[in-house]
Amino acid sequence: MKSVLYLLPALAASLAFYLACAHQRFAPVAIARKRPLRVAAWLCTLLSVVLAYMQLGVWAGVFAAVTALMTGLVALPYLDAWWYARQEKRHVG
Repeated sequence: MKSVLYLLPALAASLAFYLACAHQRFAPVAIARKRPLRVAAWLCTLLSVVLAYMQLGVWAGVFAAVTALMTGLVALPYLDAWWYARQEKRHVG
């Protein structure tokens, strides 16, 4: 469990980066707070890299942390689209 501790800040960073994006629909209020979200995202990214470095070594840690970050950044737009489509009222006919 301790060896995957770097995943939490990486996923938190990807969520913060995504919430700071103008195209997201999860929390439209969060778009107004772009700067604090991006600062928090960079700090979480740095924390994730440091934790992965301590657990896995230099290059394996850096690549594992960045891979976890990218996985979140790829998955969040799909999750957002699914969530928005699920709440949307559809009229067929």
